[in-house]
Amino acid sequence: MDASGFIAGRMRFGGSIAVVSIAVSFFVMIIAVSVSSGFRQEIRDGISSCTGDIQLMPVDMNWISEDSPVSAVPGYLGAIDSLPGVSSVSPAVYRAGIIKKDGEIHGAVFKGVENAPSVAAGADSVKLGVSIPSRLATLLGLSPGDRMLTYFIGEAVKVRNFNVVSVYEGVMDNSDELVVIADIKDLQRLNGWDENEVSMLEVSLAPHARDAASMSRITAEIGEIVLERQGDDEDTLIPTSVMDRYPQIFDWLSLLDFNVFVILILMTVVAGFNMVSGLLIMLFRNIPTIGTLKSLGMTDRMIAKVFLRVSSKVVLKGLLAGNALALAFCLIQGRTHLIRLNPENYFVSFVPVHVNVPAVIAADIAAFAVILLILLIPCLFISRIDPSKTVRAQ
Repeated sequence: MDASGFIAGRMRFGGSIAVVSIAVSFFVMIIAVSVSSGFRQEIRDGISSCTGDIQLMPVDMNWISEDSPVSAVPGYLGAIDSLPGVSSVSPAVYRAGIIKKDGEIHGAVFKGVENAPSVAAGADSVKLGVSIPSRLATLLGLSPGDRMLTYFIGEAVKVRNFNVVSVYEGVMDNSDELVVIADIKDLQRLNGWDENEVSMLEVSLAPHARDAASMSRITAEIGEIVLERQGDDEDTLIPTSVMDRYPQIFDWLSLLDFNVFVILILMTVVAGFNMVSGLLIMLFRNIPTIGTLKSLGMTDRMIAKVFLRVSSKVVLKGLLAGNALALAFCLIQGRTHLIRLNPENYFVSFVPVHVNVPAVIAADIAAFAVILLILLIPCLFISRIDPSKTVRAQ
């Protein structure tokens, strides 16, 4: 048996405060990583479900009027659909409208999609059924079952009396762009278009392809496909990613990731120096033992290894306790949404958590390694102990 391991197994750290400190630090780190990942996933999924990840728009960018329809089935559609990372390509019809309710008016963007969930109520379809954002429902006092009189301005003023089927909470509720979801056929009839005419095509990406690098790469590949394969009689469409359309949201996510990185560093340093103080106390208490081990022929390195082994067990206990508490919190918050947020400031109405297992493991390993490296500092004290003095003092 290794002598350092044998001695370490019989020594006690005697610092429960250090264990608690380590546990709290790892708890905060895991929560920070999970909340950051939760915000990223919730917001990106919300934007994707609302607008797609990449939009193929007309060159004139006039995509909310009745004047610029494009083909829903261009010849290069299959090439885009088969790109790695592309989940689906869906047609969409957009039209700006003015909603009136009890003397109050508000503008909104109507989006027509295929198989819109807003038009289904049980097994029956609701004629002119729409799903409205919660902010619009609050502004105009609308609720499911209400009628929603809407005016569409164009070459002629058109009026539709929609039926509110449901209210949804979206990440775009805090912006000026309130999106009302409708059936694509209703908006095609409103614009006087046939079933193959739409405002744009929306490309949805697989979850693993929604990072900045992948989204930029796929947007560029789609642009190349459009330029190379479009027919002479087909409309020229420009691919635009949601990062370009909503840069403020993605800048906010980047700032959040930076804040999490700072938290990880601070918590690691705090945990490390708490352990340093605990290890120094342990070394001071065991000066005679260190002197005895030196007199028996153990080197400074072997003695430091003894104390590092004892300390690593303490760090490991704190790591496991902190992880267990953090995962329990994430489970409760994920199921109950107990902690709420103001969606006008945070884009979502609750604190989202997502346990990104690789990120959590990476944070644990990195913090554990850094703490052990910090613990090498107090081990320098061992070389200053003179065994002749300590043994004589005993």
